[in-house]
Amino acid sequence: MARIIEGQRRIIKMSVDDVLNIVREYQQITHNACCYEHIRELLNNAEFYIPEDV
Repeated sequence: MARIIEGQRRIIKMSVDDVLNIVREYQQITHNACCYEHIRELLNNAEFYIPEDV
């Protein structure tokens, strides 16, 4: 689970599972992309969510 650390800037501390889930989502979204611009467009339209540890 992710944990938000308050300070001058908000920092999100993520677990290994959180990072791997983001990588997995990235791979699913971009597997048919043909070029850098297409990847940017796909990711710009994507939404990534990380559960927060409360």
